[in-house]
Amino acid sequence: MKRPMAHDAASVRPRAGQRPGSQGRKPPPPRRDSDRRTYAALDLGTNNCRLLIARPSPEGFTIIDAFSRIVRLGEGLATSGRLSDAAIERAIAALSICADKLKRRHVTLVRSVATEACRRADNGRDFVERVWAETGIRLDVIGPGEEARLAVLGCQALLPAGEGPALIFDIGGGSTELVLCETIEDGTCRILDWFSAPWGVVSLTEAEGGKRSDDAAQALAAYHRMKSRVAGAFADFAATLPKPEIAPRLLGTSGTVTTLASLHLGLPAYDRRAVDGLVVPAEAMRDISTRLSGMTVAERSTVPCIGNERADLVVAGCAILEAILDIWPADRLGVADRGIREGILRSLIARDAHIR
Repeated sequence: MKRPMAHDAASVRPRAGQRPGSQGRKPPPPRRDSDRRTYAALDLGTNNCRLLIARPSPEGFTIIDAFSRIVRLGEGLATSGRLSDAAIERAIAALSICADKLKRRHVTLVRSVATEACRRADNGRDFVERVWAETGIRLDVIGPGEEARLAVLGCQALLPAGEGPALIFDIGGGSTELVLCETIEDGTCRILDWFSAPWGVVSLTEAEGGKRSDDAAQALAAYHRMKSRVAGAFADFAATLPKPEIAPRLLGTSGTVTTLASLHLGLPAYDRRAVDGLVVPAEAMRDISTRLSGMTVAERSTVPCIGNERADLVVAGCAILEAILDIWPADRLGVADRGIREGILRSLIARDAHIR
């Protein structure tokens, strides 16, 4: 076979848009394959649908796109045992937006997980199949242990410094995960024990009948009942927790703690940069919880960083938070606006690098 003639650099015609003479310059070094790969993590919870799309970076990864929408997938689940038609439509509408983003960003590898609502619903499997058929997103319904592991992996870098065991918690829409861990030599956390309680902001609110009381006294009474429910659910796990000799470390990842941290800072609107990684006195979080529990839904809806979407749910989150502070009396609370999605991204990038 005749070999093609080698071209001298000066004889090559410049491409359209290329300046004459520039073709002899040394080309930039080719990007590594890992730099071009794009990863995505989708977390469909009982209350929220959230997506992150990222590329690897020296710091771990850099976010290039994101999406978050409150869909209340678990609305009515506590009483009916099923995902409602309206909730399914809201979730699929949000997932369709996520599917479009995945395509536009040419995502190389994605993991999409669903949690408590899909675990508990009688029609959870049917919903997962419909999502696949209509959006092309394959949801992985994960167990509470995997949910806890991913949350820890995603936020462990923000655990307050100190000695002894730490408790990391994730207050979700349908459940709350508590993870007892210890910091090891490389700065990561080793899980010692974990527990999942069937109470999140949606399920706990609905256990109170979903009442939107405009009577402050009734609202306060409901708050105390919610705290009692959660304390009862935590009791067996609390009995196994070690008794720290020094003030224990505590880190929370959820809309509840980020919202309360925003109120602590007096922010007029939510600002992730100000909240993620913040360390707040635990007593300040209790004070805010007490104040919110005595307000009506209408009053809470006017509070910056709460608004109408969270006004009826935030008090349930406060009740769960206070129950956690009761069993793990830390002086300070670390706040993380990161969790399952970041944990998924770290897992995907690490696994992909190892395979390749």
